[in-house]
Amino acid sequence: MATAGPMATPTDADILTLTQWLSPTYPVGGFAYSHGLEWAIESGSVSSAAETEEWIADVIQHGSGRADCIFLAAAHAGSADATAEIDRMARAFCPSSERLMETRLLGEAFSTVTAEVWSVDLPSLTYPVALGYAAKLNGLPLPLTAQMYLQAFMSNLVACAMRLVPLGQTEGQRLIRDLTPLCQHVATDALDATLDDLTSTAFLSDIASMKHETQYSRMFRT
Repeated sequence: MATAGPMATPTDADILTLTQWLSPTYPVGGFAYSHGLEWAIESGSVSSAAETEEWIADVIQHGSGRADCIFLAAAHAGSADATAEIDRMARAFCPSSERLMETRLLGEAFSTVTAEVWSVDLPSLTYPVALGYAAKLNGLPLPLTAQMYLQAFMSNLVACAMRLVPLGQTEGQRLIRDLTPLCQHVATDALDATLDDLTSTAFLSDIASMKHETQYSRMFRT
């Protein structure tokens, strides 16, 4: 269980470090990836704020959002050797080549800048594994790391929808506000899971990532 042992209380420095790591200004290029949402909008499956919220909520609860938090928690608890095995599992869990590219490139970018700025030994890992292991190396509390990771993931998808649906700024911020409690709940629940509990039933999202590979006109890499 990832939460075994005393729970660390986050300090101001912990919060500010995670805010920096998960900010849109951190040079990982997260803005370039829609996680298949671009195809869903192009195909007409997502065309309103309500449909955007439903789509993103499904990805968080039943798809890669929850799975990423499980990988993140496992990396936070593991040794360097264990983390390498967790990373291999995270790569194998990707349902499409674009999903693998997304988590691999985001992870490589995150690992490179974080290792240089914080002077830690951080190999190139998939994104949630890299974040979990970096948080371990820097003594950052797991619950806060997982919640902030999932909120940043969700916020990026909302930002994609704001450009493509399109949604207004106010509507987009309302969606982020409404989906944040779900991120907190899913992230917290995932900390009580193990790698044996990995599952994904957000099938349309997975298919969207496959369809996006051959989408004719697109703004995003996935």
